[in-house]
Amino acid sequence: PPHAMRLARIGATTRRVCAHPRARVRIGATAPSGAHDAHDAHERAPMRRRKHQHQQQKIVAPSPWIGLERWRALAIDGRRRWGALDGAHEPNDAVEGDVNVMREMGERAASEASCVASAARHIVATADPRAKAAMSHGVYKALLRGELEIVREGWDGAREMPAKPARPTEPRLVPPKEVPSPKTSPLGRVAHVMHNLAHIELNAIDLAWDTIGRYASLRGALPDQFFIDFAHVADDESRHLLWCLQRLDELGVRYGDMVAHDVLWEGAEATANDPLARLAVVPCMQEARGLDAGPRLAERLVGFGDPRSAAIVRRISDEEVGHVAVGATWFRTVCAALDEKTL
Repeated sequence: PPHAMRLARIGATTRRVCAHPRARVRIGATAPSGAHDAHDAHERAPMRRRKHQHQQQKIVAPSPWIGLERWRALAIDGRRRWGALDGAHEPNDAVEGDVNVMREMGERAASEASCVASAARHIVATADPRAKAAMSHGVYKALLRGELEIVREGWDGAREMPAKPARPTEPRLVPPKEVPSPKTSPLGRVAHVMHNLAHIELNAIDLAWDTIGRYASLRGALPDQFFIDFAHVADDESRHLLWCLQRLDELGVRYGDMVAHDVLWEGAEATANDPLARLAVVPCMQEARGLDAGPRLAERLVGFGDPRSAAIVRRISDEEVGHVAVGATWFRTVCAALDEKTL
């Protein structure tokens, strides 16, 4: 079908990234001319002897993370706040009021959308972080309830999706070298960490929805589960963002009190025309780094004397495992769709 042919034509960027002279597996491409010259005679001879075995071997993608199906089956997580303050009492009416406002905002976003892809466009084009989080939660709930179709006929993600997400006037975006270190941060070490994490989670919401909206026209070549998975990721990230914003409020800081960089979205721009490259760069590289960094960051926060912030970071890091698994699973799946003869 046309959409499958289109999917098969968009692997060029990823092939350039993934190709390597010593690679045993290639993404829909043969080895470049001269690539095997890098192998010495000792390595080439066994390769020739194994040629027949390779021809007979069926190409099977590695098994996905064992917890992926459990992650997919999780009930909708409505926790928008991170517990009660230690040793203090939060007025229940104020907390409930905020929750109700956000719930109404999310429900309105879902009811006004013509499909999940159009909701994705609206969310990415929304500047306010809390509104973005509320809308993400509402649209994901509507999708699981069967109230929204993935995409309407005639949707063109490349034309419909914004080139950049809307952002609040602050923080000011600067080159990464101009972002202060924790030692020189005007916010203090703990607030500095939580501000950076809030910025990451805000970008993660937009990256997930952009992946849905930009590639929704490939529905059919990509199954509905692809879009459901990334809507689930966006919902998780919206919860993480609200936890970080809440903690900043508790520390007497607001998001935007310190500069930030735009490196994460640069990865989205570089992969806008290639879903395979998007899967390789965003979940399999950018998010995967957090699996190692998160626990170390939590320990640093404990050392700073802030176990509450450390607990938030630790929980976020644990939940990112599912997001990396989603990216890795769909990367393998799309590789198989591009070309089964990858050896």
